[in-house]
Amino acid sequence: MKTADPEFMRAINRFHVMDAIRRAGPISRVEIAERTDLSPTTVSAITAALIDDGLIKPRPIGAVRDAGRGRPRVMLELNPDAAFVVGVKLAPDQITVAATNFRADVLRIFSLPIRVDRQSVAVIADLVEDGVRRCLADAGLAIEAISGICVGLPGIVETASGRCRQSVIFREPDVPFGNEISSRLGVAATVDSDVNLVTLAEHWFGHGRGIDDFLVVSIGNSLGLGIMHKGELFRGANGLSPDLGDFLVRPPNGRNAPTRLTDIVGAALATGDEPSWPSSALDFDDDDAFETIGDAIGFAIANLITLFAPPKVVLAGAALSAGDRLLTRLLAAVRQFTPPGLADVSEIVVRDWGDEIWARGAAAMTLRELYGAPWSTTGPARPRQPSA
Repeated sequence: MKTADPEFMRAINRFHVMDAIRRAGPISRVEIAERTDLSPTTVSAITAALIDDGLIKPRPIGAVRDAGRGRPRVMLELNPDAAFVVGVKLAPDQITVAATNFRADVLRIFSLPIRVDRQSVAVIADLVEDGVRRCLADAGLAIEAISGICVGLPGIVETASGRCRQSVIFREPDVPFGNEISSRLGVAATVDSDVNLVTLAEHWFGHGRGIDDFLVVSIGNSLGLGIMHKGELFRGANGLSPDLGDFLVRPPNGRNAPTRLTDIVGAALATGDEPSWPSSALDFDDDDAFETIGDAIGFAIANLITLFAPPKVVLAGAALSAGDRLLTRLLAAVRQFTPPGLADVSEIVVRDWGDEIWARGAAAMTLRELYGAPWSTTGPARPRQPSA
């Protein structure tokens, strides 16, 4: 029987220890062993190396025990200064940049209101570069201190290559935006769908914490879908992220051929294009439109529940500012179209996302690569060098 590569197994064990400290820190070595099913000796060896590398740090808890003859209990936690990463969010009307530390704590956020979707790719990349440099300067960090950059945007993204296949942000398809940013800043940059970033943030810090299977549905300038399955983001070939707007649904009259969900929403809003919610959806008084949109999205969510049977579905996005008119119809459609045998399986949670949730998700996306890469004795593996 072929045995596992010892170096690979050590890297896996090291990742599990790091992840346990991230999830539960400050945490003792005994608790780490219980959570990871590793032996106390293995945990002690790994944590000693992590302390030497400056990735975690000990924190004595309580007073000295046994009348001075013992030592205080030592807990372990991530060293926030072990690495710094940058998250960038591209929306049709704004660029937001956030600098975070090794614990995904947000150090500084910089926002630039601008009609991003009217700019060329080169101009958008220039604006991102300027925003990153400004945000880092405000945070007191040098670009050389950054371990990675993660860009989130709506659309279909090929994460493995850093290529955006389709987005409301770019006028053209197949934009190698990861390389665009890497070449300007000299730092490894990844690109992912914005809903994947908040899905990971929900898993690390929010409603998905402690559960490894759930869905996130974003209803805003675009229709996004994030799938957390067995603790990992669900992706297709080359890291492709699913896009809810491309789901086919049957129009309400039932007589026409199935249509993309995005087209149904766009037609209901009289845009004839991608979803474009009014600046204040509360001022939008077309109840028929909300009924059409709620039915279509609810039908799609019911199919997702049928497919994945997730214990939780998180709903968020600017369109939910419409309040009960859209949400009530959407939830009614979910109940109507979900099979009776699955009616009580999924809890639906409405989430109000701010800039911090996606920023922490972007940080988590980059930090997870650092946690999961094979570690040398001198710290985390260096990020891949940007392409020429």
